[in-house]
Amino acid sequence: MSTYVVVGLQYGDEGKGKITDVLSAKSDYVVRFQGGDNAGHTVYVGEEKFVLHLLPSGVLQCKGKCIIANGVVVNPKSFIREVGQIESKGLRTDHIFISRRAHVIMPYHILLDTYREEEHGGTQIGTTKKGIGPCYEDKIARIGIRMVDLLNPEILRDKIEKNLKVKNSLFEKYYGKPTLDVEEIYNEFLEIGKQLQHRIVDTEVELNEAIRDGKNVLFEGAQALMLDIDFGTYPYVTSSSPSTGGVCTGAGVPPTSLKNLIGVAKAYCTRVGNGPFPSELDNELGEKIRQIGGEFGATTGRPRRTGWLDLVSLKHACMINGINNLVITKLDVLTGIENLKIVTHYKTEDGKIIDYFTSSTEKLYNYEPIYQDLPGWNEDLTKVRSYDELPDTAQKYIEFIEKYLGINVYLVSVGPERSQNIIRKELF
Repeated sequence: MSTYVVVGLQYGDEGKGKITDVLSAKSDYVVRFQGGDNAGHTVYVGEEKFVLHLLPSGVLQCKGKCIIANGVVVNPKSFIREVGQIESKGLRTDHIFISRRAHVIMPYHILLDTYREEEHGGTQIGTTKKGIGPCYEDKIARIGIRMVDLLNPEILRDKIEKNLKVKNSLFEKYYGKPTLDVEEIYNEFLEIGKQLQHRIVDTEVELNEAIRDGKNVLFEGAQALMLDIDFGTYPYVTSSSPSTGGVCTGAGVPPTSLKNLIGVAKAYCTRVGNGPFPSELDNELGEKIRQIGGEFGATTGRPRRTGWLDLVSLKHACMINGINNLVITKLDVLTGIENLKIVTHYKTEDGKIIDYFTSSTEKLYNYEPIYQDLPGWNEDLTKVRSYDELPDTAQKYIEFIEKYLGINVYLVSVGPERSQNIIRKELF
């Protein structure tokens, strides 16, 4: 079976968009299976930069279909806006479809997300205020609005009325904010449904038939395992499962159909938002890496926190995902750093040395990272296209990662453009 899954292994922003873009050229389907427009996937085509938030990153190269599957929460306004941006560049969008089962981000979700983050003494998770979490909450509470509901006026009105009865009370009485108008929201989203009706389709049957027929199906995750709702640094996580397991519930395909499980990690580590970060470099070197690597959020523009590569958390992510093909991105950013460090163990608050990730986010703040020192390199890597052309110290850096994790690195990225890759084996 020709199925491929691309997931992040750190805290997001690993370069999944570029890898998906590269693989999508040979894919019959590219499928987003979770998250929403809080994701920011950056793809460079020559001098042209595309920042995609909701659309699959394969939209630029895939000759087949691009699917936003049932596990995604969809802000239809963002969808329409992104489609317009793509079309303004002269590119086609008639191959993009949305699952009828995908849940819709409504205006009250965005307001609720914003009020929670801004509340003094509130959650302060550091969300993008896009309404992602509140939309998933309504999905689990079985009061959500799905894309198919936009095509059914009576159902749409009934659901909006029931939701606003509760949400307006919360806005007015708890947050002291204005209420929303049922009629205004109903008319707006009824019109959106008419605009998108040709794109709202059943996707799970077609995807399973494509897999059965041996088509190349590429599944693309947003965020990363360390932001997973179950296995990340809870509560500083996203509201879905950006793991290979999330593909099954997020796209409606069985686990037995997933074969090539591709995990993407940077040669160092970054994190946006709040939460523990054991290997963080809150110093001049961290700022240098941030500037050279362009480490600013694609969605928010927020500066990303930077740090050394953490193999303890990376091993945890590879285990949960069952990764059998590893991608290391931004190796070129480390050029010119004389002494490199990689986290191999943690020292706990009681002095115990461990090499596994903890479920206690609170304890992780007090864990001391234990490093392996490795020599750096000064050569420019951005034009290297063969592994043998890499400096010996760069090769040793990659091989140290492989030995620790027991997984082969199949691709090394040495720049943002789709051609700046060292491909050690072909997956297609």
